[in-house]
Amino acid sequence: MDIWFINCNDRVHVRAASIHGMLWLQTHFASSHWEAISSEQVILNKCNATMLANDAREAGLTLNAVPEIAYSL
Repeated sequence: MDIWFINCNDRVHVRAASIHGMLWLQTHFASSHWEAISSEQVILNKCNATMLANDAREAGLTLNAVPEIAYSL
């Protein structure tokens, strides 16, 4: 598994699950966002997450998508 896409409400939490996933995500985000990537704080709208997932699949990465999850605060 290289990248997790975790659906929550109308957003998708993106998490790198391998070094390949982390390096690939870094090529798709500005260096100012790398800290957020490494600390698993990237949340995208569903449209952008879908585009990112499609790019990742085409690049040969292995993805896991969690259909829906609810967080309690």
